[in-house]
Amino acid sequence: MAIAPDQPGTAPANPRITLLDTLRGVALLAMATYHFSWDLEFFGYLEPGTAGTGWLKIYARCIAGSFLFLAGVSLVLAHDPTIRWRPFWKRFAMVAGAALLISIGTKIAMPDEWIFFGILHAMATFSVIGLLFLRLPAFLTALVGAAIVAAQFLPRSEVFDTPWLLWVGLSQTPPRSNDYVPFVWWLGIFLLGMAAARLARDQGWLLPLSKLQTRPNIVSRGGRHSLIFYLVHQPVLIGLVYLATLVSPPPAPDPVARYIGSCERGCVAQQGDPGMCTRFCGCTLEKLNQQDLFAPLQSGAINMSNDERIQTIASECSIIAQ
Repeated sequence: MAIAPDQPGTAPANPRITLLDTLRGVALLAMATYHFSWDLEFFGYLEPGTAGTGWLKIYARCIAGSFLFLAGVSLVLAHDPTIRWRPFWKRFAMVAGAALLISIGTKIAMPDEWIFFGILHAMATFSVIGLLFLRLPAFLTALVGAAIVAAQFLPRSEVFDTPWLLWVGLSQTPPRSNDYVPFVWWLGIFLLGMAAARLARDQGWLLPLSKLQTRPNIVSRGGRHSLIFYLVHQPVLIGLVYLATLVSPPPAPDPVARYIGSCERGCVAQQGDPGMCTRFCGCTLEKLNQQDLFAPLQSGAINMSNDERIQTIASECSIIAQ
């Protein structure tokens, strides 16, 4: 793959497509609305598990997919026909640095669900991998992308449960994380975005697309500064919801109903059998109460992910529920 060096003053050969900035801005606003629902759940205004199940889960996946697709498009437009190394590594350092800060911050604030490979980690990693596809034909990039998307239907294996392979996305036990964007499926979306941009360039569609929106607006301006928006919006939203709790506190939750609801939603999301999940959660609640573990579990005094007593109860109830 012949790659020309970055020349001082060299501008991208492709026209600026303001519409893409607008689409990215719309995705940012959608992301903010989803995170707002997560914040409402975190502070107790919504039932536990609401943001991670049902239509909100689908909504979140669509938002993440739109970001990665547009990131693939942008990589082609910014570095085709010549890779501009200096801007590339500057952007990479900003995104990777922000991802590292998020990992450190969430590891401190919420160690059980910290973000070790979220959307920013994926964007930084995929952008480097994407360089290998910049000179490939659009159909070949699309073929690889579609294959990676289809890989989600491969059998899961406990081999990928090791922490060093969780980034693959084929683990048998999905990791606990507030933002998890592994290679399987998501790298495919990024490559499909690259293929779409390359096809548009080869077919001469870029100039007509650039004329669909010639003037920036507030949404497109936000889309051009997506990283800043991403880093700032959650602290602002969390602060606003916290202020709301001072004015109108959320109702005190029933710990039993809260546990059963959270348990059943998580179980159905993994197993897909509501009847079995109802039996499993009822069984675990009964055994937790029998061993005086329910209250410590709810207060956070014990961690269910590494407490052997909890693991034993879960194993026994899985057999009973089956």
